[in-house]
Amino acid sequence: MKTRPPLLRWLGTLLALALLVYLLIDQGWAEIGAAVRQIDGWRFGLAILLVGISRLAVAGRWQVLIQSAGTGIRAEQSIQITFAGLFAANFLPTTIGGDVVRLAWVIRLGCDRAVSVASLVADRLVGMAGMAMALPFGLPSTIHYFQTANHPASTPNWLALPWLRPLQTKVANFTRRTLQVLQLWMSKPKALLLALAFTWVHMLCTFGIVWLLLGGMGEQISFWLVMGLWSAAYFVTLLPISINGMGVQELAMTFFYTTLGGISAPNGLTLALLMRLIQMLASLPGALFLPQILAGRRQVES
Repeated sequence: MKTRPPLLRWLGTLLALALLVYLLIDQGWAEIGAAVRQIDGWRFGLAILLVGISRLAVAGRWQVLIQSAGTGIRAEQSIQITFAGLFAANFLPTTIGGDVVRLAWVIRLGCDRAVSVASLVADRLVGMAGMAMALPFGLPSTIHYFQTANHPASTPNWLALPWLRPLQTKVANFTRRTLQVLQLWMSKPKALLLALAFTWVHMLCTFGIVWLLLGGMGEQISFWLVMGLWSAAYFVTLLPISINGMGVQELAMTFFYTTLGGISAPNGLTLALLMRLIQMLASLPGALFLPQILAGRRQVES
């Protein structure tokens, strides 16, 4: 399986990180530091608790899907595998992806390769479905932005640009493969609904962290708008132009929360950096389990 990111993603990552550094220098580290110091310690503590719950919910979502496929994977194994994948995605982006780690582990546990791959794809799709449900909450601010901003008359025609045609083809192919993958779970609606419920636990925890941090920086923004803007940034991060969304996630969050959410630029950058840091901290327990994959050990269920 190919695990090394292509050159385009390397270039995209470097460009996004360079733009992020430029914004940080432009806004000034002093202002960003001041924004961080405004946040009360209890908000950080609660944020760490919420991100832990969200990660357990992500593990629960995948456990429901892979267990319903008859693999026999236990809940504690799903938690270990999920955290190992999160750690790989955050700290080993150049050689190993999170899904590669999860796939390798479940195959070592004796699971069917096709079913394992399908469970990972279904896991991603359920997560995307949940985020798509939250996306409409950001539409009012988006509509207001385009109604009040002074855009050239030709701006709406960007959707017809030739460079988007390959992307449209990829989306069509992805949709076709998606329907094929979901056939395994179409006869298990309860499993899909339970997986979606776990997704919403994860999402609400993530939205709560953003809302807590913004409140600590003195930004008054509705929880509903936090939901919509985060989901918009999430879908931008999915574009295959960066390694694990590094740089792109931060730029997208800063853009949406400052342009559409109305928060200040320093606070937007601070929020983006803190969310990345919190996500990385939450994945650290995965370092305890990842060596079992890297060393090629075979786990045997007791």
